[in-house]
Amino acid sequence: MVFDLVIVGGGVNGCAIARDAAGRGLSVLLLEQTDLAAATSSASTKLVHGGLRYLEQYEFRLVHEALAERELLLAAAPHIIHPLQFILPHERSIRPAWLVRLGLFLYDHLARRQRIPGSTTVFLEGTAFGAPLTADHRLGFSYYDCQVDDSRLVILEALDAFERGADIRVGAKLVGARREGPQWIASVAGADGRLEEIRGRALVNASGPWVSQTLEHRLGLRSRKHVRLVKGSHIVTRRLYEGAQAYMLQRPDKRIIFAIPFEEDFTLVGTTDIPFPGEPGPVTICEDETDYLLEAIEHFFRRKIARSDVVWSYSGLRPLYDDGSLEASVVTRDYAFDLDAQGGAAPALSIFGGKITTARRLAEHALDELAPFFPHMRAAWTGGAVLPGGDLGRGGFDAFLADVTRAKPFLEPRLARRLAGAYGTRAWRFLERAKSLADLGADLGFGLTEAELDYLRAHEWARTPEDVLWRRSKLGLRFDAAQTQALARALTPRGAA
Repeated sequence: MVFDLVIVGGGVNGCAIARDAAGRGLSVLLLEQTDLAAATSSASTKLVHGGLRYLEQYEFRLVHEALAERELLLAAAPHIIHPLQFILPHERSIRPAWLVRLGLFLYDHLARRQRIPGSTTVFLEGTAFGAPLTADHRLGFSYYDCQVDDSRLVILEALDAFERGADIRVGAKLVGARREGPQWIASVAGADGRLEEIRGRALVNASGPWVSQTLEHRLGLRSRKHVRLVKGSHIVTRRLYEGAQAYMLQRPDKRIIFAIPFEEDFTLVGTTDIPFPGEPGPVTICEDETDYLLEAIEHFFRRKIARSDVVWSYSGLRPLYDDGSLEASVVTRDYAFDLDAQGGAAPALSIFGGKITTARRLAEHALDELAPFFPHMRAAWTGGAVLPGGDLGRGGFDAFLADVTRAKPFLEPRLARRLAGAYGTRAWRFLERAKSLADLGADLGFGLTEAELDYLRAHEWARTPEDVLWRRSKLGLRFDAAQTQALARALTPRGAA
């Protein structure tokens, strides 16, 4: 078989392109060497947002596009994406109040809002919003963006692509590729290490931080475009405050730190922006980054915490398109393409930059670039399409959760909310026949049942405890070592041990 598209990289951009292309009638193969969303796409701040601070860099087109996408994504995946209110305490020495109000006015009006409330000025003293904050924060601003389970968004894109005919291969590594007439011949190592030659009419390099290495060392191509790697780190603490609101915290260096309610019992704090000069690969938070985030908490919140209160940290490399900016925090979050198709050769499209919020639109633009090579490709379609599990009905998430609770009263409320929030209507695929908790099989810990695990293996490419605990869920925050080992045994195929 000759595929129309061979896509390298199972992050948010690669999976969004696979989904869009499969829905347009192209035959698609996606190669991911480790796990879907294993790198940058699971190391975000878990937000679908317009990028309020990008207005200071005059990124009006990017903010407009991101705000428009925020509305589309909220409609497409209301189970994993939810509106979130942000409180921005005013710091007079950093930005004057009139400038913040102007930025919020633009944020409200750069794109049409249907589901997201507008911004307001709030007085913090003596209010629930101000209660967690130190006494010198009396004036603030309220605005809304959305919270997202980033890795689940990627997995749902891959699942939608698969159900539209795409071949999704997790654990498959591109060893190298060469052009042969109008085709690419790709050498691919499967999860078992065996090599296979695969033919494709076009190749998409969506390998994120590895985009340049893939170009030069796997495809034998060069580009004038480059990525600039920036390390972003987050910490997760026990819950810092009561309330469902998040906080946007302005720092003296004019960077922004978010404090966000996370997984019911925790607060997510981040992110840092550290230039990363090395080769792409796994990264971890450093002491200076932890201190930077703890100092922000110390300045704004009444509750004081120490390093011992940090229950988890994670870091990722953002492959930002290098626009020549001197400071990492102001490098554009926009994206760029490099199409190599000189002399009628088989095309190779490389993706530089991008972000979670704009990945769907990036995919449309990528296929626009490739459209001349596929004249029979159907029109764009994802703008009004729902992601798997997102067909919750007119009542939205709350009504759907109520339906789940009524239909399955044996589910403890927290478990019902987790399953509804992770899977949406797809939860019925393993809940439908259950009349009791016992019908879902053994509980491997914190409500993770054998039935759910079987679903993750069969439909979401989960193979390891890390896949399950950190990318298909965030149960890793709660599992201990013994439970993780038991999960590993449950994931081991019978006879393989």
